Amino acid sequence: MNKILKNFIFVFFILLASIINVLSQEEKIKIGILVPLTGENKQLGQQIIKASRLAIQDINSKKIELYPKDTRSDPDKTLKSAKELQDLGINIVIGPVFYQSLRYLNDLENITFLSFTNKTIDLPKNVISSGINATSQIDTIKKFIENNQINKTIFLTPQVSYEEEIKKAIKQTKIKIYKQHTYNKEPTKLTKQIEKITNYKVRKQNVID
Repeated sequence: MNKILKNFIFVFFILLASIINVLSQEEKIKIGILVPLTGENKQLGQQIIKASRLAIQDINSKKIELYPKDTRSDPDKTLKSAKELQDLGINIVIGPVFYQSLRYLNDLENITFLSFTNKTIDLPKNVISSGINATSQIDTIKKFIENNQINKTIFLTPQVSYEEEIKKAIKQTKIKIYKQHTYNKEPTKLTKQIEKITNYKVRKQNVID
């Protein structure tokens, strides 16, 4: 997670620095950073800010200024901080980190948010998902299946908040699946579902016979 995070931020600032050089802009570019600086996720927010500052040092650009703001992993606090960035004339923001923090960002049409969320369904129009989403993951699985000539694949999807993301990814990637099942994560229910999926009773009877 940390390595991927640092690589993303570094690549982003490299591209930004290239654009600045091409445009030969003399004025500085203000970049907002919306991350949790308080609350239970503050350590992650601090890591993102640290990675951003290291990226600025690595590309050695004095034209980029960073403006960190706290989200507290709360959508109301996120909106308030985003408005403060908007008042500073900032129109590019790294973050927020979590999907729930995006809830009210539609109100800020003049800002583009590069969020770390891996969800792609129902994103505000001004938010770009930069996380490793279900589509990219399943596309990798698809390539593995094709390269290894695997003919029968059973796909198990958990009944969780991102279930629709997985179903959407399966449809978009057109991955060939032999069977597809949705399962409940609750242990007692999961055991019964696995027995059904694997034809446990039939196999058990075959052993007895």
